[in-house]
Amino acid sequence: MRPTEAALLEQHGIKPSAQRVAIASYVLHTDEHPSADEVWTRVSKTFPMVSRATVYNTLKLFVERGLLRQLVLTEGRLVFDANTDKHHHIIDESTGKIYDLAWDHVTVARVDQIEGFDIHDYQVLLRGSKEDT
Repeated sequence: MRPTEAALLEQHGIKPSAQRVAIASYVLHTDEHPSADEVWTRVSKTFPMVSRATVYNTLKLFVERGLLRQLVLTEGRLVFDANTDKHHHIIDESTGKIYDLAWDHVTVARVDQIEGFDIHDYQVLLRGSKEDT
């Protein structure tokens, strides 16, 4: 049984206010990679008193506490990812949808041998079109 959103927030040192729980209920359980505005639009449908500033501040807090990853996968668009495990991404160019790709599906050679750099993290971003099945 997974912990409630309130318990999960507490486990990460976050005081679980009603607004934070409402935001967590959506953003921690979606695979959509939403922007902050998309989170606000979605959460405000069921919790209309949540402000845009609260959503932005809460997302920042969730990133700081390790509940979310903040990514720039397309120019000028910041998105949030609840999957904090190592993985890569594929962007479907026809729809803009972002998909997770398991870490072991892509092999990158000699990352640790790039002269002049101490690499601590990387990810591969693929772009293409999803095949009709």
